[in-house]
Amino acid sequence: MHEETEDHQVPGSRADERSDGGLRERLVRVGVELVNAEGAQALSLREIARRAGVSHGAPRRHFPTHLELLSAIARQGFTELAARVAAEDRETAPPRERIALLAGVYLDYADTRRGMYELMFRHDLLESGSLGLRETSLPLFARLTELVAGVRPDSADPAVLAGALWANLHGIAQLWHWGSLRLATGGDDPAPFLAAALDAHLGPAGRAA
Repeated sequence: MHEETEDHQVPGSRADERSDGGLRERLVRVGVELVNAEGAQALSLREIARRAGVSHGAPRRHFPTHLELLSAIARQGFTELAARVAAEDRETAPPRERIALLAGVYLDYADTRRGMYELMFRHDLLESGSLGLRETSLPLFARLTELVAGVRPDSADPAVLAGALWANLHGIAQLWHWGSLRLATGGDDPAPFLAAALDAHLGPAGRAA
């Protein structure tokens, strides 16, 4: 019986791997493209392998489990989100203004990268700690916590306050995507909900930083 090879001939041969930067990178790149186009539910190991031009067993060389491949894909999402935050953040601005910018970037990312956003915040992926995922995700929360401490120096635990604000933002992102906020409030813009969340957790705008 003919034994299935790990790669098809072309594309997907070892020579092709070398020319396009390697199988590992290709699998992650295909996974990012797939989740952005079709959502997290499309990320089966077989479909990623098919689109990468390799046999369904080939990804095991670099990702022993499906979870590890998903973690590597999610890591790219956190890297992109961090880059967007860095591009918008103004270190000379007051902390509250910087939080508002960060929160706006977060909600925009949730809207424009819906599939990736849902993948990034899967509990099983974050708990796994695979492939440096925590090292990519936690600095974003640390930045938020530091800024919250600057706005609310009276807070006994800025991390808890930052976590509550993040949970509020996540809820806005989800409910807006599902249409629930529009249905319940008649609003057609998420900006007022963001402003209300900031006021609720940080105090009214204009509070001394």
